[in-house]
Amino acid sequence: MEFHDCYALTYPSAREKFRAAAQAAGAALYTYSGNANSDKLATDVAYFGNMNAQRRLVAVSGTHGLEGFCGSAVQIAWMKSGGPALLDDNTAVVMIHAINPWGFANLSRTTENNVDLNRNFIDFSKPLPANPGYHQLHARLLPAEWSTEGMRNAQAAMDEYESTHGRDALFDCLARGQYDYADGLNYGGAQREWPNLILEQIVEEHLAGACKVGFIDWHTGIGEYGEPFFLCFHDSESPLRQQAVRWWGAERIEGAQPHGRARPNYQGLLCFGLQQFLGDTPLCGAVIEFGTRGWHMRRILRLDLWLKFHASGSQERIDMHRADLLDAFCPVDEIWRGSTIRYGQQFMNEAVAGLASWEDA
Repeated sequence: MEFHDCYALTYPSAREKFRAAAQAAGAALYTYSGNANSDKLATDVAYFGNMNAQRRLVAVSGTHGLEGFCGSAVQIAWMKSGGPALLDDNTAVVMIHAINPWGFANLSRTTENNVDLNRNFIDFSKPLPANPGYHQLHARLLPAEWSTEGMRNAQAAMDEYESTHGRDALFDCLARGQYDYADGLNYGGAQREWPNLILEQIVEEHLAGACKVGFIDWHTGIGEYGEPFFLCFHDSESPLRQQAVRWWGAERIEGAQPHGRARPNYQGLLCFGLQQFLGDTPLCGAVIEFGTRGWHMRRILRLDLWLKFHASGSQERIDMHRADLLDAFCPVDEIWRGSTIRYGQQFMNEAVAGLASWEDA
């Protein structure tokens, strides 16, 4: 499989490749949009297998917008490599392409409201989760001018926080999500974003009647360069976690520390929302990342916000920063891209096989 058969340079091209591959592989295709530009920005769903299958695997791309270039390529690679032919009569695959199409199309990690969709699946009728550590850092993290001095000041603020609270606490306040600053990092929003609502609709229409559901949410950034990194959120020793270990191996599931730090207390993840929408139906799976720049991705998340709110200077300068942003989440390196589609096919097939053999408790 050649990487350029699966990867695309733009969201419209990725969408076209996804739909073509899905049709060629015999999928039933569906389209969803809650955006005013619904003719240009949409989430596509490709359903493979028996519509009444008791076991269904959900594979999502584009939760973090421009990370969708990789997730889309992995989805396409699985379709092109004959993955759908491996399904038995009781196992189906529901491919969700570009759940955050605005971020995908506009080369941003967030939605059009600067909301991190992967922090948006909370109960907004209750008090919003607090993040006092982020409150201490916000003003210095995001300088209006993107410069060496501005980055030095931001790093000093983080160093000061780490010296007092520890590096795990620093990572937690930066990554867990915050709900106070609409122009800040990992902003979870003030209400459900339209992709959140669309995911609920997709669950109602394509997962109703399933007795067991697997999931993979494809991401990039965390882990060693070009290597997979699993974030499994099932409770330790729970049957669902043991199931994930059977699918992918204990070495991938157990003891994972993103960037070598304790896992943050993530709020509002898409997989949490998916479980809520499914009700009592058991859900087993993981967020699967492909590593790029390690801890340096914290700077890149801030660059995304600068480009959105403060971009200034020559167009050439802005274009160079945008190229840096895209390369950080989806390296142009052929070796990296080839590695991701090879691993992606492997993990998809392992999930399909594991789901098919998932024994009743």
